[in-house]
Amino acid sequence: MSTEVRTKVDDGVALLTVSNPERRNAMNLDLAGKLVSALDEAVADPSVGAIVITGEPPAFCAGGDLAELQSADPATLRRVYSGFLAVANCPLPTLAAVNGAAVGAGLNLALACDVRLAGPGAKFDARFMQLGLHPGGGYTWMAQRAIGAQAAAALTLFCDVLDATEAERVGLVYRRYDDDDALLAGAHELASRAASASRSLIETTKATMRVTSGTVSHAEATEIEVRAQAASVHSEDFKQRVTALQKRISKR
Repeated sequence: MSTEVRTKVDDGVALLTVSNPERRNAMNLDLAGKLVSALDEAVADPSVGAIVITGEPPAFCAGGDLAELQSADPATLRRVYSGFLAVANCPLPTLAAVNGAAVGAGLNLALACDVRLAGPGAKFDARFMQLGLHPGGGYTWMAQRAIGAQAAAALTLFCDVLDATEAERVGLVYRRYDDDDALLAGAHELASRAASASRSLIETTKATMRVTSGTVSHAEATEIEVRAQAASVHSEDFKQRVTALQKRISKR
């Protein structure tokens, strides 16, 4: 069985393609480890400012490897989780280009990304209850934060399966596309916007968003932001961008 995570860097965007074609990109231990390595390499590359994750067509990720799961202990499960937890903890902006079925662990992989986009064949299927399997990898936390308690319950407890249109309606995906070429182009275009910003600035801003998404007040969020914003005001990148903007305005 051949598993790999292919990386292509273009215009500051690292496209990571998860590939386990014999199992529709199911997330086994080998593939999880390769995803962690690919993410580490992308983050270590100073030319990369954003990451897009997709699957080898025609699937995104069809869940976990059931053969491995049947004999899994907590340590093994944590190794399976390592791939999408590495995505969730990535300091760079991450975007899922969901081009097919995202089932179980594949849904976790999509949820771990900051933004999700869907192609016409996208399908979001928790499938834990049907398998007699308790959700893992932080799924319940991610799902409820992404779509709220009611939609998460429908997806998880009531086994509702969402296509791209329904996923967009409930807010599970930010945007859907009519074909997979447009999906990848749209993902690249969005990601390149993030990659065009100062890398240190976008990393700091993402870190701040993580903190302020929790149980903090408006006043507390303001205090968290003020220190980071004050630092950015004195950065060389800010000065250069303001100067360039002022020059463009003066020519109008």
